[in-house]
Amino acid sequence: MATRYWVVSLPLQNTPASSLWSRLQDSISKNSFDTPLYRFNIPNLRVGTLDSLLSLSDDLLKSNNFIEAASHKIRRQIEDLERVSGINSSSLTVDGVPVDSYLTRFVWDEARYPTMSPLKEIVDGIHVQVAKIEDDLKVRVAEYNNVRSQLNAINRKQTGSLAVRDLSNIVKPQDLITTEHLVTLLAVVSKYSQKDWLSSYETLTTYVVPRSSKLLHEDNEYALYTVTLFSRDADNFRTKARERGFQVRDFEYNSETQESRKQELEKLLQDQDTLRSSLLQWCYASYGEVFTSWMHFCAVRVSVESILRYGLPPKFLSAVLSPSVKSEKKVRSILEGLSDSSNSTFWKVDDEAGMGGFGGDADAYPYVSFTINLI
Repeated sequence: MATRYWVVSLPLQNTPASSLWSRLQDSISKNSFDTPLYRFNIPNLRVGTLDSLLSLSDDLLKSNNFIEAASHKIRRQIEDLERVSGINSSSLTVDGVPVDSYLTRFVWDEARYPTMSPLKEIVDGIHVQVAKIEDDLKVRVAEYNNVRSQLNAINRKQTGSLAVRDLSNIVKPQDLITTEHLVTLLAVVSKYSQKDWLSSYETLTTYVVPRSSKLLHEDNEYALYTVTLFSRDADNFRTKARERGFQVRDFEYNSETQESRKQELEKLLQDQDTLRSSLLQWCYASYGEVFTSWMHFCAVRVSVESILRYGLPPKFLSAVLSPSVKSEKKVRSILEGLSDSSNSTFWKVDDEAGMGGFGGDADAYPYVSFTINLI
């Protein structure tokens, strides 16, 4: 599937549209046969005054960039969600047809965009609709990312080093002694300091139970040891251990808390799956909405720019092409050759003087031309 298309219009002058279309097809097939070419059918739109068209043209490029960016943003979100979900990325569809087919077989939707409506009203309506979809996307993505952040925080606690991770999956009730007078503490010791720990823990304070330290777990950096001592000596032991470079972790085993954490994790995982699926389905539908709006906007844009360039009444042929990079220069030459020669000379001179095309295009041609990037 091609991802970059040119939307162009050529002045008809006194030539019937069917005749100019045939000449264009012949020229492309003979000189750039690998360039897909399609008619871009635009209905008779309500033109209004030239002043209104000039005013509208000032905002066309900015609005196009906004709509295009929204389309790409949703598309990237779809790709991210499909990758995370393990879904084989399939071709996106708009109104039941592939995206490129919708563009190359574009048909104006009279029910959604009545042709008798003022062009500014159509453009403003499209802008408002796309802006609302973009706002909805931000809210939905924020909700999904919030759940992901909570899960990532839990995973970090479960998979981080012993200095920071959650110990509830490591420490069992039988590892701890808690009586009226005795308490078991958990010490995190650097792997390179284990000999120092084993030789010194009994003498860090007075009331440590001899040979009470047991190794519970090791990771790449640390080892987790238990140590049992009199409760009244616990705070003093923490201080002395810290001075020797040992970290005593606060931990209290509670079966209810453990079950609560397990249920919280399960709920977050379920919420993540539900939100991801919901967001993906919403993105599929919203991408179609934005893309159809964008193509109708492009139809308005090519119509406005054509009238401002060729004059009234509207007499132009619009088309969609997708030339390869190596064919671009040849296709430009073909399009220029089918434009009015005096008009071509005029635009060449202005281009050399640094004048951009209508709508702020960086390149000026003797015909209307702008690019649609699908991705």
